[in-house]
Amino acid sequence: MRALLSVSDKSGIIEFAKNLEELGFEIISTGGTFRVLKENGVKVIEVNEVTKFPECFEGRVKTLNPYIHGGILHKRDKHAEEAKELGVEGIDLVCVNLYPFKETINRTDDFDEIIENIDIGGPTMVRSAAKNFNDVIIVTDSNDYDKVIDSLKNDKNTLEFRRDLMIKAFEHTASYDAMIANYMNKRFNDNFGEYKFIAGKKVMNTRYGENPHQKGALYQFENHFDNLKTLKGEASFNNLTDMNGAVRVAVALGKGSVVIVKHGNPCGAAIKDDLYTSYVEALKCDPISAFGGVVAVNGILDEKLATKINEIFTEVIIAGKITDEALKVFENKKRIKIFEMGSDELFIANDDEDFKHIEGGFVYQDADKVKDDEVKNAKCVTIEKAENFKDLEMAWKIAALTKSNCVVYVKDGAMVAIGMGMTSRVDAAGCALKKAKEMNLDVEGSSLASEAFFPFRDSVDAAASAGVKYIVQPGGSIRDDEVIAAANEAQISMYFTGIRHFYH
Repeated sequence: MRALLSVSDKSGIIEFAKNLEELGFEIISTGGTFRVLKENGVKVIEVNEVTKFPECFEGRVKTLNPYIHGGILHKRDKHAEEAKELGVEGIDLVCVNLYPFKETINRTDDFDEIIENIDIGGPTMVRSAAKNFNDVIIVTDSNDYDKVIDSLKNDKNTLEFRRDLMIKAFEHTASYDAMIANYMNKRFNDNFGEYKFIAGKKVMNTRYGENPHQKGALYQFENHFDNLKTLKGEASFNNLTDMNGAVRVAVALGKGSVVIVKHGNPCGAAIKDDLYTSYVEALKCDPISAFGGVVAVNGILDEKLATKINEIFTEVIIAGKITDEALKVFENKKRIKIFEMGSDELFIANDDEDFKHIEGGFVYQDADKVKDDEVKNAKCVTIEKAENFKDLEMAWKIAALTKSNCVVYVKDGAMVAIGMGMTSRVDAAGCALKKAKEMNLDVEGSSLASEAFFPFRDSVDAAASAGVKYIVQPGGSIRDDEVIAAANEAQISMYFTGIRHFYH
């Protein structure tokens, strides 16, 4: 039996090779892997001894040779005689991981170096071995080394076992090629080439999809969810999308904030002197919608806050970290799901790209990001000027991350009213004020944000009747003069950011 080992990531390769030796494998290797194995006492054959041809062209050609690929690809039951005539010996196990293309493009913009870190021989060997999984074991992940050794030692090297490794191998080369193609399009075609490849690594299955009859799973870009811990319960598809919405708003507001989300939209948000107070104030906005919702705690969830949250039914909690004492508070709650991100505060991936499935394909765009200075740099268009921008900034960030049409009212660091996902902006403003009145919340002196311009003055008139003091919006309506006049009549300070944040 022979094994070919050629890895860029050499984690665990020495022990793996020694275990293969003990099992009677003859080890073939290339370049750096050959040197590492030889230096550590592995009896190893350099690949050019097999190919009968020297490594050439600065290492670009090493394994592209019939003695290698014939050894991998020939069918043992049909091609044995032909292989013998050609002097091709079988290679029964191939262990390859690829040149670090991602690490290279993260480290340098030197195109010559980037080109040299596109692996050619590696993917070819992987695909050859995967194609012939009936006879060959293909290993592309160092986490599988122990599993492979166990299969060889304990008669578990079944067709099904090799098939699973084959699928993993094709996933490995497909994601690698997709990464290269996407990079080249980003560099040379403004990121919008003829094809766009979206590849993610599976993190977990969800309990189900949006509805119980649908299957679902969470996939990650890079390693974003590696530190996400499920402390209690099993996430559904909807739980994860709601968590995403809550975390995005909480991160935008900053450490110390608490955000409550229901069906993807915020129904409570606050940032106060401590997390406990932030939660109490966030809950006041809409405690009815908060029932069965998602709570994002941008910090460390302790026992005191956990006890407060536990007073109503909450379906999902996600925090930077959760203390053992806090977790114990929920131990008798069967339906709750609890997650932590393994950090003192919540964080997001801050992806540069965004896409959405539509029937027959998907639409793709640069990601919309809300900058911290958008309100600070906004233009005052009224006679009155703002005295304090904190509530305006908070309202603006929440509005930008909430389904359009949307208006948000914030007072003293807490959201006091919100209208979202409406077909009319004036309806959104009116619904928010109606809800605030039902909750007995005072919006007088509050700051209002709209993620897109007010097309008519009616929304400003409604805000004025409720006692709103400050407004921030993008501006850009053909009736801006009327809207500004309405604000001046009500002695409201109004700011135009010049930036729209539709979220559909």
